[in-house]
Amino acid sequence: MDSAAVLRDAILGKLKSGEWPRGHRIDTERHLSESFGIGRSTVRRVLAQFKAAGLITQTVGSGTFVSDRLDPAKLSRGESSEPGTALAIGSGSISPAELMDARLAIEPSIVELIIRNASQNDFSKMAHCCDKAEAAHSLEEFEKWDGELHETIALAAHNSLVINIFQLIKQARAQDDWGALKRHSLSQERRLSYQIEHRQIVSALTDRDLVRATAHTRDHLLHVRRNLLGP
Repeated sequence: MDSAAVLRDAILGKLKSGEWPRGHRIDTERHLSESFGIGRSTVRRVLAQFKAAGLITQTVGSGTFVSDRLDPAKLSRGESSEPGTALAIGSGSISPAELMDARLAIEPSIVELIIRNASQNDFSKMAHCCDKAEAAHSLEEFEKWDGELHETIALAAHNSLVINIFQLIKQARAQDDWGALKRHSLSQERRLSYQIEHRQIVSALTDRDLVRATAHTRDHLLHVRRNLLGP
């Protein structure tokens, strides 16, 4: 069993047994890394999977906690405590190429749902993510808000199936392969380009302009794929 699977099984066991109840503060990434003898990037990836499944929450400056909505009985049946969200924590690896192909197939196709269902609060959250990404002082911080923006856009569709699918995408983005590629490919010039493209997407969505929003979303994803994987 690989190191990620060992940590994942240990956390699942504590959640199912009730040893870690709702609101329990989980050890820091550093402590988990030292306790299990694994890298912090692996710990971060596993925690991201649990967060995507709605089992834990993470707040910058406060720490990582067991979700208030945790239901150990549901978890034992393989269900998430997050309403409408399937528990999808697996050990399989999704390649960056597979991830980008899936994103290109899915993200432009949900634009119509977003334009129809999104609220002004959704659009405000998107703008906030752009603000935070542009103010980021590190690649890690920028990537965090980049991911938050795409998640916020998906949530604005207000469709439980779309949200389920996007949680899988979010898990794949947390994998080491994706992170390594992103760090290798992301220059200051490319980051600035992404920020401009993000603003274009958010502006088009806010204007509820289907044609422009779909085109900007697709163009941005194609740009990211070229930078990550080449022509």
